[in-house]
Amino acid sequence: MEKRIIIPKSQSTSSLKEAISGVTDEYIVLGIRPTSTTLDCNFMSRMESVARSTNADWIYCDYRKEQNNTINTIPTIEYQQGSLRDDFDFGPAVLCRRENIIKFLESADKDYKYGAIYALRLYISRYGKIVHLPEPLYTEIETDHRLSGEKQFDYVNPRNREVQIEMEEICTEHLKAIGALIKPPMKEIQFEEKFDTEVSVIIPVYNRAKTISDAINSIIAQKADFRFNIIVVDNHSNDGTSEIIGELAQKSSQIVHIIPESNNLGIGGCWDLAIRSPKCGRFSIQLDSDDLYIDEYVIQRIRDKFITERCAMVIGSYQMVNFKLEELPPGIIDHKEWSDNNGMNNALRINGLGAPRAFYTPIIRQIGFPNVSYGEDYAVGIRICAEYKLGRIYEPLYLCRRWEGNSDASLPIDKLNRFNTYKDWLRTIELQKRIKN
Repeated sequence: MEKRIIIPKSQSTSSLKEAISGVTDEYIVLGIRPTSTTLDCNFMSRMESVARSTNADWIYCDYRKEQNNTINTIPTIEYQQGSLRDDFDFGPAVLCRRENIIKFLESADKDYKYGAIYALRLYISRYGKIVHLPEPLYTEIETDHRLSGEKQFDYVNPRNREVQIEMEEICTEHLKAIGALIKPPMKEIQFEEKFDTEVSVIIPVYNRAKTISDAINSIIAQKADFRFNIIVVDNHSNDGTSEIIGELAQKSSQIVHIIPESNNLGIGGCWDLAIRSPKCGRFSIQLDSDDLYIDEYVIQRIRDKFITERCAMVIGSYQMVNFKLEELPPGIIDHKEWSDNNGMNNALRINGLGAPRAFYTPIIRQIGFPNVSYGEDYAVGIRICAEYKLGRIYEPLYLCRRWEGNSDASLPIDKLNRFNTYKDWLRTIELQKRIKN
């Protein structure tokens, strides 16, 4: 049965209302992003059948994507309670029970300009049922040809700031409605523990012979009025990285070269090993093995932020560059969406908290890092900000060098889905804890 996709003119509440006016069908094929989409001939019969058998109010499926004359199947992931991202990929079309859209529009006390579909989805997640059908039932023609590593920064692009403010407002109202909203003030730290070393810069590394010496030397060049060291957790590199670190360590007593006994550590496991080292300082600061501190005073600024604001975690900003240190779009990643009044709530909507990350070591030792290689920083960040004060530095502190060797420069769909599923799970667990408390 042929069915027309109803695509609102914009993502506003008024456009959604106008789009469904006059439609009397029980289920509506709702276009949730402007794109060219062709439904399979059995789309409606299959989707409606599953919707009725599962009593679904919002049902989405896998789809195909046509790009450069090639068609690939795009599997979508399961929706969880913690799937709060406004960029959750349902595909460009979903089947939605018309009655729920009407109820949402009647209950809406604001005409959203950008987030009506997002608000509708969260409304249905509270009062209805969202179901995933893991079958491809339509084809989309791809119009956004950027790599996944570029798309992931859309939510910090200054051009999208007005959109993000509204999305934060919608998510905050949802958290309030389900009893998961956190209100400040947050706990402050007294810094009573004694450490021989004030700051440790931690670098987990595996096979970065091309970049590791630059990263380490940018730390050695730091100027500070306290003692600091560099803990490099070399995860059994086999490309010459270990030898480079060893040579640098012979020249500088500041370098602590750790090779784990275990062969099954991810980035999070390497971090956990570093923070539990007796040589770890009072504050643990991140630097990736690809990157460079932007000047000689970075660790001084981060440590001073801890002291002046008594926070358990500090997050800075960074600048995207190529190997010639020329700026790449979107430029500075500063996460200015953070606010002391609501950042701890908005952290559950966005897909990352920023970098470089730094921790008060006694607190991060209590929490520990999960032994994974993606989302390990987000996992501890949402836990810390739910209880403790978090400090932000909005000027860039390091240069993030993008190259073909970056682990997240371009992710295949199966890996991207696995990462997003994990982060949604982290949010789900955190949500349940906040609701319980």
